[in-house]
Amino acid sequence: MKLKDIQKAEFWTATVIYAFAIISLISNVNNRNHGYGYDYYYFKDAKLTYSYLSNYFIPELFRYSLLYISFLLINFCIIPSLIKKKDELLNYFLLFILFISAGIITGICRTYSQAYLIVEYDTLQQAYNRIFFSAFSYAIWLIILISAYGLMRELTLYLMANKHKNMESQNQMKVDIAVGLAFWLVGLLLWVSSNSAFEICVVWTLVIFATIGIIIYSIYYLLPNLYPHNKKFKAFFWQVFFIALLLVIPISLVSLFFFYPRGEAVLVTALFHLPTQLLVSAPLAWFIYKRRLANTNELTSLRTELGKSDASLSFLQSQINPHFLFNALNTLYGTALQENAERTGEGIQKLGDMMRFMLHENVQDKISLTRDVDYLENYISLQKLRTSRSSDIVIETQIDEQLNNLQITPMLLILL
Repeated sequence: MKLKDIQKAEFWTATVIYAFAIISLISNVNNRNHGYGYDYYYFKDAKLTYSYLSNYFIPELFRYSLLYISFLLINFCIIPSLIKKKDELLNYFLLFILFISAGIITGICRTYSQAYLIVEYDTLQQAYNRIFFSAFSYAIWLIILISAYGLMRELTLYLMANKHKNMESQNQMKVDIAVGLAFWLVGLLLWVSSNSAFEICVVWTLVIFATIGIIIYSIYYLLPNLYPHNKKFKAFFWQVFFIALLLVIPISLVSLFFFYPRGEAVLVTALFHLPTQLLVSAPLAWFIYKRRLANTNELTSLRTELGKSDASLSFLQSQINPHFLFNALNTLYGTALQENAERTGEGIQKLGDMMRFMLHENVQDKISLTRDVDYLENYISLQKLRTSRSSDIVIETQIDEQLNNLQITPMLLILL
C-alpha cells in the first residue's frame, strides 16, 4: 500500500470521527449528564449556573476541532517533512506554535467546562494556574502521541517497502511489531483525546503489549513447531491459555505499581487480559500463520515450476543450437559433393562427427572406449587433410580395432 492511499484513508477516517463527534454534541442538547468533567450536577453542587452552550458545547467543539487540526497538521505536513529533512527549523517552529496554541485553547475551554473547580481554590489565580498547567500537559501529550503515531506509520511503511529485498523472518517480525505498536498508539490517542481515566490507558497498554508479545511468539516460535506435526487449533489454544495465565503475574505486578493501594484494579486488568488473549491473540495468530504459510507454499511451488520451465528452455536451447550447426555442416558437405570436392566433403563430415561427440558425449563421466577412439581417428584424418599436399610430412597411425566394452573418461586419448 502506498503512502498516499494510507493518508487518504487516515484523512477520511479522522473526518468521519470528527463529524460524528460534532453530531454527538448537537444531539446531547437535552442531556444534562455529559460524562466525566462536564456533568451538570458538578456545577449544581458548586452553586454555579450551568449552560450547555458555554459550559459544554463550545468548549468541546474547540477541543474536537483542535484534535482534528493537530492530527492533520502533524501527520500530513510536519512529520513527512521532518523525515525528508525539508524545512526542519520551520516544522519545529510549527510544532512549538501548535503546542502553545493547543495549551492556551484547552486552558480557556476548561475555564468554562470545568468552572466548578475554581471554587475549590483559595484564589482565582491558583485555580487558573492549575487549569492551564493541566491544559499544557494535555497539549504536550497530544502532540507526542500524534507524532509517535506518524513516526510509527512511516517506520511500518519503510519496513513493508523493504521486506521484499530480504525475506528473512526478522524483517517480517519488525513489520508485525511496528503494526502492533501503531495499533496501540491509535487506541491510546483515542483514550487520551476522550479524557479517559489514567487507569484505562494503563490497562490498554498492558493488555495490548501482552497481545503483541503472544502473537509474535506464536507466529515465529510456537506455531512453526506445532503446525508441521499436524497439531490442531485446540492444542495451540491451550498453550496460549497457559502463556496468558503466566503473564497475569507480571501484568498484575505492574498494574499494582500504578493502581496501589486499589487492589481491585489488578483484578480488572487480569479480567481484560485473559479474554483478550484467548479470543483475539490465539485466533489472530493462527489465521496469520496459516495465511502466510499458504502464501509461502504457493510461492515455493511457483519457483519450482519456474525452475522447471527455465531448465526445459535451457535444454531446448542446447538442442536447437547444435541442430542449426549440424544443418549448416550438412549443407556444406552436400555442396562440396556437388562440386566434386571430395576432400572438403570428407573434412566437413569428420568435423561434424567430432562436434557431435563434443556436444553429446563429452559431458558424460564415462563413455565407450570405441567412441573415444573414433573421435581420435576423426581428428587424425583432419590433420592428414591439412598435410596431404606436403610431401615432407607423413602421418602414420596404428590403432587396433576395439571390440570390447571398456569405459574411459572422454577426451583422455586426444591429450596423448
